[in-house]
Amino acid sequence: MPVLDISIVPVGTGQPSFSSYVAEACRLIEQQGLKYQITPTGTVIEGNLDQLMNLARQIHSIPFQMGAERVITSMTIDERHDRPMDMERQVQSVKRNMSQ
Repeated sequence: MPVLDISIVPVGTGQPSFSSYVAEACRLIEQQGLKYQITPTGTVIEGNLDQLMNLARQIHSIPFQMGAERVITSMTIDERHDRPMDMERQVQSVKRNMSQ
């Protein structure tokens, strides 16, 4: 299953914090029933590619809807076709390699 790592940075809000924008994005992800994990610098989401691309577009729009004048969105999509993949498997793989 593809995994999207997305980070939004609202600009022109007059405040350094953007946790309210992230919270709104998480509400949107939950409404769509997708699995996600918040990290200190972004949010990782699992879903099919069409869902993720549509969701990325919606997440990018959230700061504008909340009054931001500019939004910088960074995203990475990780998708495999050779075997199953999800967030837990990726983390477990790293942990296994660390213990060797």
